[in-house]
Amino acid sequence: MRNRKLPVVTGLLACLLAGSSAPASELYVFPGKGQSEAQMEQDKFSCYQWARKNTGYDPTNPPRVSTTTTSSQPYRPGGDVVRGAAKGAIVAGIADGDAGKGAAVGAIGGGVFGGMRHQRRVESQRQQAAANQSARSSAMRSDYNRAYSACLEGKGYTVR
Repeated sequence: MRNRKLPVVTGLLACLLAGSSAPASELYVFPGKGQSEAQMEQDKFSCYQWARKNTGYDPTNPPRVSTTTTSSQPYRPGGDVVRGAAKGAIVAGIADGDAGKGAAVGAIGGGVFGGMRHQRRVESQRQQAAANQSARSSAMRSDYNRAYSACLEGKGYTVR
């Protein structure tokens, strides 16, 4: 029983490895001049190396999109707390005459809301950086695909 499973498992493993290492997985290559399967694989690898060298992009190891941003400054609540305390003191002084209590509440609110604004700003910067990096990666992949296709077409293949 075990001997029957071995070829199936080996075949599945080979398919998975072959599928994951294809340098241009969305491109289909057809021999145009009767090239053998072995010749086609050799030409595909040679074109993969050429396109990788000329574009600086390796589809088997694409750049990762970063989820962190290093450009944002740490949150320093000083100004938000002071502004909140001043606003709280003014509002409380007008409303019930206890400017000290209003200043304390305003300082806490200023710090909390300032922190929230800072977090939104940091998240926005992170999303923008990730979008920019993703667009660069996509452009590099497109350049690689054009170079890879041109190489193969020069060797007599049809690439779709």
